[in-house]
Amino acid sequence: MATAAPAKFPTVDNCDSTGRENHTVVADMDGTLLIARSSFPYFALVAFEAGGVLRLLLLLLASPLAAVLYHLVSERASIQVLIFSTFAGMRVADIESVARAVLPKFYTADLHPESWRVFSACGRRVVLTANPRVMVEPTLRGFLGADLVLGTEIAAFRGRATGFVKGGAAGVLVGESKAHALRGALGEDCQPEVGLGDRRTDEPFMALCKEGFMVPPDPEVRPVSADNLPRPVVFHDGRLVQKPTPLTALLTLLWLPVGFPLACLRVAAGSLLPMPIVYHAFTALGVRVTVRGNPPPPSSSSGVLFVCSHRTLLDPIFLSAALGRPVPAVVYSVSRLSELISPIRTVRLSRDRAADAAMIRKLLAEGDLAICPEGTTCREPFLLRFSALFAELTDEIVPVAMVNRMGMFHGTAARGWKGMDPFYFFMNPSPAYEVTFLSKLPAELTCGSGRKSGHEVANYIQRVIAATVSYECTSFTRKDKYRALAGNDGIIAS
Repeated sequence: MATAAPAKFPTVDNCDSTGRENHTVVADMDGTLLIARSSFPYFALVAFEAGGVLRLLLLLLASPLAAVLYHLVSERASIQVLIFSTFAGMRVADIESVARAVLPKFYTADLHPESWRVFSACGRRVVLTANPRVMVEPTLRGFLGADLVLGTEIAAFRGRATGFVKGGAAGVLVGESKAHALRGALGEDCQPEVGLGDRRTDEPFMALCKEGFMVPPDPEVRPVSADNLPRPVVFHDGRLVQKPTPLTALLTLLWLPVGFPLACLRVAAGSLLPMPIVYHAFTALGVRVTVRGNPPPPSSSSGVLFVCSHRTLLDPIFLSAALGRPVPAVVYSVSRLSELISPIRTVRLSRDRAADAAMIRKLLAEGDLAICPEGTTCREPFLLRFSALFAELTDEIVPVAMVNRMGMFHGTAARGWKGMDPFYFFMNPSPAYEVTFLSKLPAELTCGSGRKSGHEVANYIQRVIAATVSYECTSFTRKDKYRALAGNDGIIAS
């Protein structure tokens, strides 16, 4: 979509990034900091996550017009179409929520390595972008270390976006508007050391810099790896797994009329069929279930406590399917609908330590029990801190590593109604679960026979499960996740 880079500026690979700790860098976003030159996928994420299916459809229908305007009229007109189609009538608070909880994962996964090399080397970092500032600022400041973000400001009325921008057409930061915004923020005589852009409309602000470098389009370039980011994205929200390019968005919309009935059929199979045949029913319906290790037989005395890593609220159900028998589970906060359709017994924890301990002991006296001591799910290859309570209640502990794979929709959400979680998981064309039973915890490593502390046992099990699935242990908790993504403690009222 972008015009060719002018020859007057050298390419970014010619920029020396050493010794720039006291320098200021000013960078464009799409096609410069990011590999992708189109901002459509990020508008599509806001449209779907904050506005739903119909809003995504509206944006998709408007995208050809935006493309035509870009090539035949101006970049500014194209951006205005995307902003109006995505934001008109949407609550500003919802836009901010998606920008904070959903977009960082997608933005940081698309960083241009050469641009990031220069950008991260400079002591002061400024970003100029035609994208709405409300969309990009949480990622740029929170994850990429930007000190100043100058973007298009959306207009709002009574807490809802109007679909227009402040300042009219000139309010879209393109061309001279970028140079004007930079001078307004840094002063009329500003002269940053480095300017990074990727198209002719970036020339005006790059001309204000001592050095300017163009980022040429390169379809072969690979994004910056997560290990090289200043801050990893441990928590993120949203339902879409893949970045919604126009083609991906179209395929997603076409799949929904097929996927939802299929999800209902899969949920019904798991809920209504006897547990010994649920495994085979899932396989017949395209749900891949892989069982590794040696599942223990039912105990004739006190029950076994299955300690599972937590990927979705379906973990105990797939554990039961792998065992061929229903295993009750203690849970933190689940929706009433999830409880109603669950094929296994679920018992809510009260968050009163003494009461929860008594309840778990009672359930173990009745038979096997499943628990996810992280207290909430994590999508990335990390394990949250394990609560130590379970370790103090029994020595009969079997760690279970859970891994799942989804190609279209995430089966968890911190925002919105959690009752849809199982339906979104089963709406994936071919979702997969891998259940790995590890060896029973040796007596010398338990709280009773081994006289270990609950924290020692919990940390050991966390490390064993993490090593099995090549995950990283963290000290993050349920509260950390929900405060980061939803601004609450993650408690669902009964």
